[in-house]
Amino acid sequence: MAPGIPAALERPHFIGIGGAGMSGIAKILAQRGAKVAGSDAKESATAEALRALGATVHIGHAAGHLADDATSVVVSSAIRADNPELVRAAELDIPVVHRSDALASLMEGLRAIAVAGTHGKTTTTSMLAVALSELALDPSYAIGGDLEGPGTNATHGHGDIFVAEADESDRSFQKYAPEVAIVLNVELDHHANYASMDEIYESFETFVGKVVPGGTLVIAADQSGAVELTRRVRELSSLTVVTYGESEGADVRVHKVTPRGLTSEVTVVLNGKYLTFTVSVPGRHYAHNAVAALAAGVALGIPAHNLASALGKYTGVKRRLQLKGEAAGVQVIDSYAHHPTEMTADLEAMRGAATGARLLVVFQPHLFSRTQELGTEMGQALALADASLVLDIYPAREDPVPGVTSALIIDAAKTAGADVTAVHDKADVPAAVAGMAKPSDLVLTMGAGDVTDLGPQILDHLSS
Repeated sequence: MAPGIPAALERPHFIGIGGAGMSGIAKILAQRGAKVAGSDAKESATAEALRALGATVHIGHAAGHLADDATSVVVSSAIRADNPELVRAAELDIPVVHRSDALASLMEGLRAIAVAGTHGKTTTTSMLAVALSELALDPSYAIGGDLEGPGTNATHGHGDIFVAEADESDRSFQKYAPEVAIVLNVELDHHANYASMDEIYESFETFVGKVVPGGTLVIAADQSGAVELTRRVRELSSLTVVTYGESEGADVRVHKVTPRGLTSEVTVVLNGKYLTFTVSVPGRHYAHNAVAALAAGVALGIPAHNLASALGKYTGVKRRLQLKGEAAGVQVIDSYAHHPTEMTADLEAMRGAATGARLLVVFQPHLFSRTQELGTEMGQALALADASLVLDIYPAREDPVPGVTSALIIDAAKTAGADVTAVHDKADVPAAVAGMAKPSDLVLTMGAGDVTDLGPQILDHLSS
């Protein structure tokens, strides 16, 4: 199958083309034959990968980067109105397309699986992409992180399945019309866009309501927000609801999760039969992600035993408990966790894998708004570590908020009994960690910002 290219995306210009979501769409369009161009703030491996596909990638943002014959300018919600390329697009009367609309157009005519939830989207989408590829179904996929195996976050496949990470942060997931929707969990996050849980539920209800008639919702049976969402959408007559989890009434029941070092073995009960398979990342929450992927594939008509075997081929995605290396007997692992629930899940998984060793954490808070709302819970999560270093807040797209600093997290962590230290200069971290770590310790760099850069530096200091 060779889906066409929408006219507006024949010569697209992406502002922020190196971002996880934007680059994936750009890669698929380039692989389909579009003349892709764009700009990004700095050079990166992603920029090089796009150039290798034939895309033109400019570094820095300037009006002159936008070609006069561009058929559209693609933006994400992070692009500000005063961006010079966006201003130039208005002058040239070039249509502006939101990233979510571009992705929705790529899914048209294909059997789409859209993976949503406050946490776990990237991992679950990745598991499906790997498993379906292993089964020679050649899916297209767009993911918010790079797969360890293929090393990419997106590809145009020639099969009829498209797997996409569905982002709720700016309500963009409401643009999709999947055959199968997965909802892993529903929690309050993205405080700049949602004022209450009611707004979150309404947004997810709209997303679920876009599932094509006769389609399936795969949803968690154990998480309170997902249970409430299930209650709200049960009346949709055109929707089949499949629940998964450890609850006795779950349609796909998680019978047992057995830790095996940095992997897990999970046994599920599906249609009255037991099925056991391996998940190559540690932690109960990742096992549940794999079960969600299994249920979604079965909803598309793929045999469960084939899927279970293929899921065992998943080797991880970058920044999701990714082993960066080992030096002086110390393993350094990277985690994208930035919400308290994610932090707790990853820390518990690492605690289970540590088998008596110490767990040392380098945490970088992400966003002032999130820290303001959830800083106390972040600090409480850090009490699961033996010792933590906490960096200053990574602002990303936000301006500072008066009075909101990492001190909110540190104070809460100390109140919870954590051993925590503030580090204001990121350059001081590698030496500090090397001075703390002992053979058999696990070091976890954690956060959605540039804390990930510290892993190799820590390993270098440990080696020396």
